[in-house]
Amino acid sequence: MELLKHIFAFDSNSPLLFTQLYFWVFLAIVYVLFAVITEVGGKASRRSGRRLHLRNVYLMLVSWFFYYKTSGLFLGILLFVTLSDWLLAQGIYAAHNRGRLILKKALLVAGVCLDLGILAYFKYAYFGADALNRILGTSLTITEKIILPVGISFYIFQVISYTADVFCGRIKPVKNIFDFGFYVSFFPQLVAGPIVRASEFVPQLYKPFCLSRRMFGLAVFWIINGLGKKIILSDYLATHLIDRVFENPLLFSGFENLFALFAYSLQVYADFSGYTDIAIGVAMLMGFYLPRNFDSPYKSQNPQEFWRRWHISLSRWLKTYLYIPLGGNRNATFGTWFWIAFFAVAGTLLSGSWITAVVLLTIAAVVALVAKFVPSHRKLMFANLNSFITMLLGGLWHGASWNFLIWGGLNGIGMIVNKLWRITGGHLRMLLMTMGAGGLLLARHFHPLPVLNLFAVWGCVLWCGTAVRYIWQLLPVKAGSVSAAAGKVWAVAQTFTFITFTRLFFRSGSNLDPATANQVAWETARNMVTQIGGAWNNSIIIPFLWEYRTVALLFVLGMLIHWLPAKFKQWYRLRFAMLPMWAMLLCTVAAIVVFYQFVTAESQPFIYFQF
Repeated sequence: MELLKHIFAFDSNSPLLFTQLYFWVFLAIVYVLFAVITEVGGKASRRSGRRLHLRNVYLMLVSWFFYYKTSGLFLGILLFVTLSDWLLAQGIYAAHNRGRLILKKALLVAGVCLDLGILAYFKYAYFGADALNRILGTSLTITEKIILPVGISFYIFQVISYTADVFCGRIKPVKNIFDFGFYVSFFPQLVAGPIVRASEFVPQLYKPFCLSRRMFGLAVFWIINGLGKKIILSDYLATHLIDRVFENPLLFSGFENLFALFAYSLQVYADFSGYTDIAIGVAMLMGFYLPRNFDSPYKSQNPQEFWRRWHISLSRWLKTYLYIPLGGNRNATFGTWFWIAFFAVAGTLLSGSWITAVVLLTIAAVVALVAKFVPSHRKLMFANLNSFITMLLGGLWHGASWNFLIWGGLNGIGMIVNKLWRITGGHLRMLLMTMGAGGLLLARHFHPLPVLNLFAVWGCVLWCGTAVRYIWQLLPVKAGSVSAAAGKVWAVAQTFTFITFTRLFFRSGSNLDPATANQVAWETARNMVTQIGGAWNNSIIIPFLWEYRTVALLFVLGMLIHWLPAKFKQWYRLRFAMLPMWAMLLCTVAAIVVFYQFVTAESQPFIYFQF
């Protein structure tokens, strides 16, 4: 009886995670029954349609059980949005066929508002209450703690994309509610993505199971690869250094804070891409293919490229359902100006200062004036403004914290600066960089604040790189391949540094109680900047690196593996996939033994579970 209770009861302290033995026992049982249903290795059945339907219903029920073991009774929300969006999509399609365009639009608006309303309650209720109190002078409080259901942002975005695609005519609605339920809830990617579009996944529901020898090997590889990223890199780096530093930055030196910040960039990548790798591998074992969600993002040479390589499914979702409807690179729409006003108000409420509103409204005014009086730059300005708004919304998607808004805004600014920098001539680049670095040095001289120290050092480094490139281009003879390689290394290093700096605000806003996240996150970020930008005690660097030598070694190895050429990675993936079964089994056992050496006392949840 106790065993059955443990199996079927929800325990909030022990959710079903990919890194637990319980999950792999669960998957083994699921796969055995899955094999029976699909008749692996058997002849094609005359009732293949029925068997496909039975397979889909079975995996849907398994996925619901998986989500129940992860989030308990919040399963009800998943069931509700599944039913509501299925019905709404049917209604949208029927209204379109009857030519009732007003009803079609009304159903889309109702569906999006319903889905976003559910998401807003769980993610932004505290922010909403705080906003009302500031505006109306009331003292509204939320008495009960609001717990964010695991993965709600991912499956909400997934059903919104489905409803929107039916509305736009990109796909036809799924006729069977069970097939749609399976699409929404497929357990490998349910709680942390990737966000799968119906046009990519639904056609797979009606294809017979097929798993070649090579695909089986690749599936095993992705699972091992993902577990290695999660256990060896992410969890070990977090528990042995990163969490300690972020919990109290003032107890650590500037170098220790900076090292922890760079290590966090590797941690969050290893954690999130590790989950995706496992999800892809598990889905592949069942004959389903999930889209790639990461493409070595720290090889990026600019912020725009980074967001084409990082969390690809979310970046694509934001582009399709936000950036393009806002006007994309064509023009500004009502939505553009609405979101500028929204973020001006939201930024003011979150920061408690009108400076944010003034800055955003000034940016909007400059864009409008340039678009009006310099028509040749109109599309460029509108594209940059829409891109900036999209990144702010991406930041807000992660949580209603001032830090997330800063994080999204910095990424948006980085993308805009890069676009403008690429169309700027060499002479003007040198002039602007000289003025910028000089201005930061003067500001640091008269106001020696840690944040100005930090920016002044970074500005001088960027000036040196710009000066070298400028002088190199003036030389009559150039070594093309050498300069191209050096330029690529420099661009990758600077992009990685910039992205890492923005992570300061991302990590500070994570793993916090939503009721107090804004204040705590800002204090953590400010303290880290104070330490990094303050005076360094260089004598502790060597002792620190020796004491944390395993952490330092893992960081270096992790980055080196990340920067390996894509063709080489593909080569050893395929080599592993084609190993004899006995050799693959030995490699798997060896990997498990190695993973066990790095397992921490408590299972670390995946970072993106909180989003």
